[in-house]
Amino acid sequence: MSNSDDIVTTSNGLGYTSNSAAHPESLVKPPMAPTAGEDTIEIKIEFGGGLHLLFSSQPSHKINVPRNIANSEDGQPQPVNMRYLVKWMKSNLLSEREEMFGDGDGVRPGILVLINDADWELEGELEYELRDRDEVVFISTLHGG
Repeated sequence: MSNSDDIVTTSNGLGYTSNSAAHPESLVKPPMAPTAGEDTIEIKIEFGGGLHLLFSSQPSHKINVPRNIANSEDGQPQPVNMRYLVKWMKSNLLSEREEMFGDGDGVRPGILVLINDADWELEGELEYELRDRDEVVFISTLHGG
């Protein structure tokens, strides 16, 4: 990381750099998830295959998300699902290069997603309703080398 006249340049170790002057919005983080309580659930998120480099180089996170979210159609509460979690991760945990992780509401092809050690395709993918203490693992199957 270098610092020159209020411009901060950072590198993720893969040769990608970003300037704070070019992306000042990256200096302001959105609010984090609510603290633990009755209306939240704890989710453990892990990254493999180099994906942790997109998430502040941290391979594991424990977060709290709301137990219920408003339904987009009628505003009624519904259980939090993977669609919400992926969107939340993009807004709150992803530190760079969204296109390397996200694809629309989901994750890009080449990222294996496991929910409690089972392929998320068997669990309903984005519609899977998260439960307290679920473990979600994202593994990139695309490597250079």
